[in-house]
Amino acid sequence: MDDVVNRDEVYSNAVRAGKRTYFFDVKATRGNDLYVTITESKKKYKDDGEFFYEKHKLFLYKEDFEKFKDGFDDVLSKIEELRATGNYKEDNKEDYTASVKFEDL
Repeated sequence: MDDVVNRDEVYSNAVRAGKRTYFFDVKATRGNDLYVTITESKKKYKDDGEFFYEKHKLFLYKEDFEKFKDGFDDVLSKIEELRATGNYKEDNKEDYTASVKFEDL
């Protein structure tokens, strides 16, 4: 049983951010290839006041690590640039997404 636990769950990091929690989990396949799952968990309430957690999960495989990192670094750099220059306006947000093409992702 320990082999299954060690093989599947390698590392986990939970990041609490307001109403959301992000879980970054490193897991291993049966062939010992590592992959990452990123889970967003958000507390929601039903009409009767009872709560539940809405979760969204993204799987990131080793062949995509570098491209994902490059894309993520790029958008974070762009955010820093826009904040620094004060050029971002909420009503012009389509101007910033127009240059991104699906082939680039």
